[in-house]
Amino acid sequence: MENSTCVPEVHFIQLSEDPRVQTVLFGLFLFMYILALIGNLLIILTVSSDSHLHTPMYFFLSILSIADICFISTTVPKVILDIQTHCGVISFVGCLTQMSLFIIFACMDNMLLAVMAYDRFVAICHPLYYQVIMNPSRCGVLLLGSFLFSLAELQSHYVAILNFSNCEDFTEVSNFFCGPSEVLKRTNFDTVTSAIVRFSIGSVFGLIPISGIVFSYFKIVSSIIRSPSSSGKHKTFSTCGSHLSIVCLFYGTGLGVYFSSSWSHTPRSNAVASVMYSVVTPMLNPFIYSLRNKDIKTALRKILSRAF
Repeated sequence: MENSTCVPEVHFIQLSEDPRVQTVLFGLFLFMYILALIGNLLIILTVSSDSHLHTPMYFFLSILSIADICFISTTVPKVILDIQTHCGVISFVGCLTQMSLFIIFACMDNMLLAVMAYDRFVAICHPLYYQVIMNPSRCGVLLLGSFLFSLAELQSHYVAILNFSNCEDFTEVSNFFCGPSEVLKRTNFDTVTSAIVRFSIGSVFGLIPISGIVFSYFKIVSSIIRSPSSSGKHKTFSTCGSHLSIVCLFYGTGLGVYFSSSWSHTPRSNAVASVMYSVVTPMLNPFIYSLRNKDIKTALRKILSRAF
């Protein structure tokens, strides 16, 4: 028998050590968190209360809002507390728990964006069969598949982390939360192997939803080009525009941070970039969809008119 000791705490980096900047960051994170909660809750309330929005498109939008609330809640409350207490510390078990929740809800966002792209593909390219293809059973299967895919990604990270690292390795994380890329850097691989492992996991679990989105929009664009109606083209672009905006923002920042951490030597810049996909994107999702969607705006006006 040999004694084994484990470091009980993991330290985060601070976005700024200036007290005045920390006060600004506290207010900024708190504002963005409240705004994200209000926006996503309004989307859920609007979709659930208006029978005209009980369609697969808005069903997945409401599920995306739920995932976004959970996604932003895995990191921001802890960040707000750390700024207030001037102590960015978390236990080893807490770090793994935060990473697990982060992976599940981030992957759910990825898969739901792919499912929503597939929904738009069916609605635009096969409108006569839309109700048959996107029936409640099919929607349930797509939602269950998204969740199982998220669990598979979580398991792949756990295999790499728990089998090839010790809790003594987790003394510091070069971010303001326990992100999967930063935690994988603490494994006992050498630098090149660690980068290959992160790249492989990120590529496999990022390529599948991205491939679905690209395929769906390739078919949508092909259908638009063949359409002789200019009004139909405009309506199609307006319908897909909000979804494409979220896809570009989420994948552009998320994958950029995940892969760039392999060779970046500026942890604070990675932390700032992480804010874009872990905080800003969940906050902007409901506003992008509501401001560009006439059905959501109409239903929201009805709810507000009843309330006031």
